[in-house]
Amino acid sequence: MIRTPRRVPPSVTVSAWAVPVMVVGQFALVAGVPVLIALVGALRRAPDRAVRRAATLVAVAFAVPLTVWLARPDGAPSLSKDMHPGFLALIVAASAVLLVTLHRARRTTV
Repeated sequence: MIRTPRRVPPSVTVSAWAVPVMVVGQFALVAGVPVLIALVGALRRAPDRAVRRAATLVAVAFAVPLTVWLARPDGAPSLSKDMHPGFLALIVAASAVLLVTLHRARRTTV
């Protein structure tokens, strides 16, 4: 039986691009959807361990300010307004790491 190499689904790549765009565009809570798509797609389909780790990094970087926002009784009405700019930079940097690892994984499997 010949096994074809698993490739990273395009939905993971699109989601990795969507996360920083949404967070910078002040749609941080909605960015949770592409974070989940990237995490699940990377954990289930990515053959490269670095891609799985980078997707987990993005998810953790997003989960920390989300948890803080949900736990605070006096938080802002939206996650975008409550998020510290450092977390915004961390999420964008983690997404960039995920995009680089996706690009590297795609070049090695093709």
